[in-house]
Amino acid sequence: MNQDIVRQLVEEALAENEKLFLIELSFLADNKIYVEVDGDTGINLKECIRISRNVEHNLDREEEDFSLEVTSPDISKPLKVLRQYTKNIGRTLQVSTLEGEKFEGILTLANDNHITLEWKAREPKPIGKGKVTVQKTVEIAYKNIREAKVKIIFN
Repeated sequence: MNQDIVRQLVEEALAENEKLFLIELSFLADNKIYVEVDGDTGINLKECIRISRNVEHNLDREEEDFSLEVTSPDISKPLKVLRQYTKNIGRTLQVSTLEGEKFEGILTLANDNHITLEWKAREPKPIGKGKVTVQKTVEIAYKNIREAKVKIIFN
């Protein structure tokens, strides 16, 4: 299977809708092609089918048999690409770093180098008894993120 041709076909299909972006393109055993795609405002089944057809109709099954799976990202899986972070600004993320630190907060910024999380914490007062609520902020470089997941909150 010519992986460059498959990659080009996927990119052509994505180019038809600038809100869509590729998360993963894998070539697995038994000629299985796995394509994971998302969009800035999500992705619907119709778009997954369109991408699948663009790839399938331009490859010859007589020449080489293959299976193709075009899917949207699983909400329980970690974020993989920058555009996923940008899409999720305003949502709560759970982030673990390579140093073993864990943070949970609202994603307020995602630029080319790092993300910024904000959250409120209760800490002892500097003077006297009791606790006070303080606003916390942390910047985490992408290279230091082991895993980042969107926290699913049911209201």
